[in-house]
Amino acid sequence: MPVLPGFPPVEITLRRSARARRFSLRVSSLDGRVTLSVPLRAREAEAMAFARAQEDWLRAALARQARPAVIGIGSTLMVEGREVTLVQGSGRATRLEGDSLLVPGDAAQAGARAAAWLRVLARDRLAAASDHYAGLVGRRVTRLTLRDTRSRWGSCSHDGALMYSWRLIMAPPSVLRYVAAHECAHLVEMNHAPAFWAVVERICPDWRHERAWLHAHGPRLHACRFAADA
Repeated sequence: MPVLPGFPPVEITLRRSARARRFSLRVSSLDGRVTLSVPLRAREAEAMAFARAQEDWLRAALARQARPAVIGIGSTLMVEGREVTLVQGSGRATRLEGDSLLVPGDAAQAGARAAAWLRVLARDRLAAASDHYAGLVGRRVTRLTLRDTRSRWGSCSHDGALMYSWRLIMAPPSVLRYVAAHECAHLVEMNHAPAFWAVVERICPDWRHERAWLHAHGPRLHACRFAADA
């Protein structure tokens, strides 16, 4: 992978495309990955010369990315769109009380325990939302998988299997439901053509507002670092 030297060095993924007529740089708002799209016949040296010419813009864009936040006792994070604080709890089960997420056991494992609790809640909410929207489009979900993806919030396969990022549980419920509606619309249209967006519009009329929230605040959700991510 080509690297733009400097402090810190920047790894750049080259993506050759038959449709590309010029060089273009993109910084992912989800994970900060830098992608340089180049025409098929362009030389790597020319591509990297373009990247160096855009270095000031590139480093400024990277600097705007959300800073990693290690989650532990005393940390704040979002649960279904609400700010909560991790607090040392008693007993055996993690539980939400008001604005506190009570996490029992060894404080050093609080981040991992919080992540496990969030995954369980995410599966419950996403399963319910997926069944709801699949019903609205007259289709059936064959399988639901949760992952910690950084490049997408969800996906749909041709056999009706849905995959979601469990971090959606940190977003407001309406945002989670939008992503479920988006993926269930793919059960009907496996593309992003106008027919697909017509399905989304029918089952989730406020989708533009929810998608805008993800674009604006998604990096913050990905910036949370739980012990389980290490």
